[in-house]
Amino acid sequence: MGIAADIAIIVVAGLIGGLIAQRLKQPLLLGYILAGVLVGPFTAGPTVTEVHDIELLAEIGVALLLFALGLEFSLKELEPVRHVALIGTPIQIVLTMAFGYGIGQLFGWDWLTSLWFGGLITLSSTMVILKTLMGQGRLGTLSSRVMIGILIVQDLAVVPLMIILPQLNNPDFSFSILGIAALKAAVFLFLMFFVGTRFIPRLVAYVADWNSRELFLLSITAIGLGIGYVTYLFGLSFAFGAFVAGMVLSESDYGHQALSDIIPLRDLFGLLFFVSVGMLLDPSYLFANWLQILTIVLLVALGKGLILGSISRIFGYGNIIPIAVGLSMFQIGEFSFVLARVGVSTNSIDNDLYALILTTAIITMVLTPLISGLSGRVYALRKRLKPGDPLQSINIPSTGLANHVVIAGGGRIGKYVAQVLTQLNLESVIIEIDHREIEQAKQRKFPIIFGDATHELVLEAAYAAKARLVLITTPDILVTKSIVEQVNHLNKEVAIVARAEGIEPMRALYDQGVYEVVQPEFEAALEMARQALLHLNIPALEIQKYTDNIRRDLYAPIYQQQAGYHNIAQLQNAARLLSFDWFQLESVSSLAGQTLGESNVRQKTGASIVGVLRESKLHANPGGDFLFESGDLLAVIGNSEQLAAFEAFLKRDA
Repeated sequence: MGIAADIAIIVVAGLIGGLIAQRLKQPLLLGYILAGVLVGPFTAGPTVTEVHDIELLAEIGVALLLFALGLEFSLKELEPVRHVALIGTPIQIVLTMAFGYGIGQLFGWDWLTSLWFGGLITLSSTMVILKTLMGQGRLGTLSSRVMIGILIVQDLAVVPLMIILPQLNNPDFSFSILGIAALKAAVFLFLMFFVGTRFIPRLVAYVADWNSRELFLLSITAIGLGIGYVTYLFGLSFAFGAFVAGMVLSESDYGHQALSDIIPLRDLFGLLFFVSVGMLLDPSYLFANWLQILTIVLLVALGKGLILGSISRIFGYGNIIPIAVGLSMFQIGEFSFVLARVGVSTNSIDNDLYALILTTAIITMVLTPLISGLSGRVYALRKRLKPGDPLQSINIPSTGLANHVVIAGGGRIGKYVAQVLTQLNLESVIIEIDHREIEQAKQRKFPIIFGDATHELVLEAAYAAKARLVLITTPDILVTKSIVEQVNHLNKEVAIVARAEGIEPMRALYDQGVYEVVQPEFEAALEMARQALLHLNIPALEIQKYTDNIRRDLYAPIYQQQAGYHNIAQLQNAARLLSFDWFQLESVSSLAGQTLGESNVRQKTGASIVGVLRESKLHANPGGDFLFESGDLLAVIGNSEQLAAFEAFLKRDA
C-alpha cells in the first residue's frame, strides 16, 4: 500500500504512544516521539518504509503549527508582562545562544555546529510548561504570566532563526546575502500587512457568507499553505509564510473560528511531524553517548535556568518568581524540533547533532514537572539563608491587622466586597498581582498588597494567620485550591469563602475544608428561572419549593457541615417569598387625609406599609397615627398576591 500503510502505522503507533504519555501524565508529543522511535528504521518491529514521503507530509505539520501560532498571537496577552517579554526575551535568546556556542566549543565542535546548538537550546516548551503549571495549580499566577509572555516571544523567534541560521551554511555566505534575505522578508511583510490585511479578511467573509463549514475550512487551509508556498517561491521559509498568514487572519472577525477549525487538522499533521522527529532518533546513539548527553542536559538546565531567572529578576520580579521561571523553563522546546528539522534538511547540521538535541530535549521535558515542583522548597531555603524581598503594600496600618477579612483577588468582585466592608467600618486587605487593579484599588484607598496569593509569604504579609475570614474571588479552581492549601497551612481555623464554576469544583473545595462555596452561574440561573416562572403565573410557593429542592441537593454537604449556613439559606428563601414595591398616592384616593390606623390596609389586603417617602424625606415604619398626604410614595411589602390585592385596593379606592 506504500504511503497509505505508513500513515496507518503512524496513526496507530501515535495513538499507543499518546495513551502511554497520558497515563504517565506527560505531554502527548513525547508519546508521539516515542511512537516515531518504535516505527523508525533503527528499531525492530513495524517500520515505516517511505520515510522521505512522511517527512514531506510533516512539513505541512510544521506550516500548520506556525499558522495556528499566528492565529493565536495577541499583543494583549503580552500587556501585563510586556517589558520582560518584548525586551527581556530577545536578551535571553542572545545570551542562551552564546552559552550554547560555548558548550559547543567545549566539546570541540566547529563554529557553525556550535552556533546551531546555541540556537536550538534557546527555545522552551510551551506545551510542557502549560501542562506543568496546570498540574501544579499555578496557572494564573504572576510567575505563570511571566513565563507565558516569554514563551510567546520565544515561539515567535523561531521564525527569524529559521531564516537566518540556514543561510550560514551557504558556501557563498556573506552579510549581503543575509541582508537580501532580510529585505525579502521586509517586502513580503509589507505586502502582507498592507495588501493582505485588506484582501484576506474580505475573502474569508465572502466564503463565510455561504454558511459552508467545509468551504470555510478549505479556504483558511488554502490561505495558510498557499501563502506559505508563495514565500517559498519568494526565497523564504514555507513555515514563515504560514505564520504571517495566521497573523493577518487573526485580525479579521473570523480569526477565532479559523483557529477552532484548523486545530484538528493541525493536530493530525502535528502527529506526523512529531512521529517523523522520533524516526530519526537512533537508540544506539543514546546508549553509546550517554555520558555526553547527561553532561549536556546538566549544562543546558543549569545555564538556561540561570539566564531566565536572572532576566526576570533584572526586570523587577522578585520573591519566588525568578526561581519559578528558572526551574520551569530550562527545557528545550518543541519548536526546537522544527528548527532542527530545517537544519537537517538544509544539511546545516548532521544526524548526530540532531539525535543529541532530540535526546536532550526529551530528557529535559520529562524532568520539567519534577524540577518545577521544587520551586517552593528552593525559595523556602533561600528565605532561611537570606531574608526575602519586601512586598509592596499600600494603606496597611502600621500596627498590622487582626480579625480582618483577606480578599484574594482585587477584580470587580474583590473591589465591591472591599467597598461594602469599608462602608461598614470593617477591616480588610486585598491581595492582587495585576498592576491596573492595584492602581484602581489604591485610588479608592483600599488596603492592598501586591503579590500572588498562592504564595505563603504574601499571605503572611496580609496577616492571614490572624484573619477572621478569607475570600477567594478568582474563578480558576486550580489557583483557588492552591490558595486554600496555603491558608490552611497558616491558619486551619480561619473560615474560607471561595468561588467555583461548577458542581465538581464546588465539591472539591468543600473536601478541602472551604467554609462556603459560591457558584455565580448556578445562582444566576436559578434566579432567572424564578423570574420566568413568576412571569408565567406559577404560584410563588410552588416556585420556591422547586428552587429550594435544587439548592438543597447541591449544597447538601454544606448544610450537613454548617448549621448556620442552613439558617441563612432559610432566611434567604423567606426573603424571596416577600416582594417589595412602591405605590404613589393619588389626590383622588381616600387614603389621603387618613391615618395608617384608619386605613386598615393590612386587614384588607395582607400587605404592610413599611415606609413613606415625602418631599425626599423617608418616614420608616410609620405608626398608626401617621397621616397620609396626596403625592406620598408608599413602600409596601408582602407576597405577590398581597401586593396585587393592595394595588387593586388603591384602584377601587380611587
